[in-house]
Amino acid sequence: MTSWLYLLGLVFALLGLTTLDWRYRVALFDQARRAAATIGIGVAFFLVWDMIGVGFGIFFVGDAAYLTGLRVAPEVPIEELLFLTLLCYQTLLLWLAFSRRRATTTRGETTS
Repeated sequence: MTSWLYLLGLVFALLGLTTLDWRYRVALFDQARRAAATIGIGVAFFLVWDMIGVGFGIFFVGDAAYLTGLRVAPEVPIEELLFLTLLCYQTLLLWLAFSRRRATTTRGETTS
């Protein structure tokens, strides 16, 4: 039996991050090309990391009832690709948001 709940949860979380990004113009809605490149490079790095782990037999899917069964590569489920995208996007948003806040605070302005 395949389950789509984890995949739907990842999509829901990505939509939430995208909504926050749109509202506050932090990454993709501020500098789309730079943000997309940063996220893409991060995802590619971690996919290579995953493939090395798969090659050494460290990472494997196994019998996971919460996955759809769709694979982007041997032993790499599609959920992994979305998870890595979520991880990189969230990290980029947090980095830029805290950088923006720090820059505002050091100029002597208050943030509310």
